[in-house]
Amino acid sequence: MSIPTHPRPSFVLSSPQTGTDYPIFLDVPADQPGPWPAVLFLDGDDQFRFAVQAAHLARAAGDIPPTLLVGVGYGASYTKPGNQRLRDYTPTAVATEAGSGGAEPFLRFLTDTLWPELGRRFPVREDVRGLAGHSLGALLVLHALFQRKPFFHRYLASAPSLWWDNRALMCEAQNLQATGTTLTARLFLGVGENDSASTLADLEQFEAQLTAQPFPKLEVISRSFPARDHYNVLPDSFSAGLKSLLGS
Repeated sequence: MSIPTHPRPSFVLSSPQTGTDYPIFLDVPADQPGPWPAVLFLDGDDQFRFAVQAAHLARAAGDIPPTLLVGVGYGASYTKPGNQRLRDYTPTAVATEAGSGGAEPFLRFLTDTLWPELGRRFPVREDVRGLAGHSLGALLVLHALFQRKPFFHRYLASAPSLWWDNRALMCEAQNLQATGTTLTARLFLGVGENDSASTLADLEQFEAQLTAQPFPKLEVISRSFPARDHYNVLPDSFSAGLKSLLGS
């Protein structure tokens, strides 16, 4: 199976919420009629190829159904001019990180602009909406989950950047836990065993928090991967995550 290292976007979608034009990458299961589950992958410029490869292998093995994969990009790789992941994926603003804290408008772009556009173009299932990301992208995934009425149903968070703003995401989850909110969703948490000590400790603390006071109806699946670090865990995390979230 040959997956392009730098896939070309299928179309570009302008966001009234953020003022940014987003290249959208697609992998369409055209050989099967819909409706299909759909999973949005963040950092599409750099990570979408790993998602496509993982999904193709899982589908060939019969582990997941035909699924529409959608990569959301910037037309620019990490840290390059035009890449707005630091703005879009961070729920809170940090004074030392200019432009951070734009997660809310970006999330509205995903739910109010991108998803309806996908619905106009493809037969997508409205009961199996997925969101996936790695590192800072996974922080946005978790922020999208911890809403009073989350839009998505399946969440893949690979090596989430829980350190952001003194672990503000954990406080966000804790505040929602205190309300007794029901989250009818499935969450996959993945990390490499050789990730940084701080990342592993933060994730362990976060998992303990979810275990001590579970959200009603939230199913949490956690996996760690031997001989993998923060950078080479992507294929394993995306593969196991898709199987866990979309498999029967």
